[in-house]
Amino acid sequence: MIVAADTAALLEKIDAMPRPLCLVPTMGALHEGHLALIHEARRVVGPTGTVAVSIFVNPIQFDRKEDLEKYPRPLSADLAACEAAGADLVFTPEAGQMYHADHSITVSENRLSSFLCGASRPGHFSGVCTVVMKLFMLFRAQSAVFGKKDFQQLAIIKRMVRDLNVPIEIIGHATIREADGLAMSSRNVRLSPEQRADAPIIRRSLTAARDLLSLGERQAEPILAAARHHLEKSQMLKIDYLSLVDAETLEPVATIRRPAILATACFYESVRLIDHVELLP
Repeated sequence: MIVAADTAALLEKIDAMPRPLCLVPTMGALHEGHLALIHEARRVVGPTGTVAVSIFVNPIQFDRKEDLEKYPRPLSADLAACEAAGADLVFTPEAGQMYHADHSITVSENRLSSFLCGASRPGHFSGVCTVVMKLFMLFRAQSAVFGKKDFQQLAIIKRMVRDLNVPIEIIGHATIREADGLAMSSRNVRLSPEQRADAPIIRRSLTAARDLLSLGERQAEPILAAARHHLEKSQMLKIDYLSLVDAETLEPVATIRRPAILATACFYESVRLIDHVELLP
């Protein structure tokens, strides 16, 4: 496995890597969810193609300084995990390698990012789009794999690729969960034991509300009320947002007539967790 710690080293190696090349962008602190993306990338490129992973904690997508400072960075363990999962190339730049001190160009999306995480995290998706576009240009990959847990991020990246005619295939991979249903996240390690034991209530609340569909409910308000009722049973979490949106436009819906998403973000003190369920009418 080749490790490139800066853009010069990456550019020196990238042209010699066998094609097709599939990129898995990450911020490190890798868990089984990330490893599933690497395995999917291998499936996509086959035994002779290249699986590339980027590990970069992107400072411009953090809306809270505390979150950036506390984000875990176990690089040695991450590199070992990448090698064990079959990655061929790993890019591990520092911020100074990705952004000039006076950088002034960013990539923004102004529709899908108006809701959900975009509404509560100003500038977040501009930071995501900017770094992902930079990675696409550096790697010149034929495809890239992203987790569906961050479904808004996936939708925005697909829109960016469509609107800017980026020649790359975007592949979404199903959310990987712990045995108790909690969506795997690099932030889970920051939960206290008590918070970790409580956190599966997020998934249970969403699925309980989704079950109203089988009883014929199609109005958003009762479904949202049911999810909120279950979430508020926790004495530890604080709801950041709870929304029911169209699965394609991400705009709030009052009546479910086409595929929709019931999504939430919750805080355990400073640790922010997200999850969602699909609602099919």
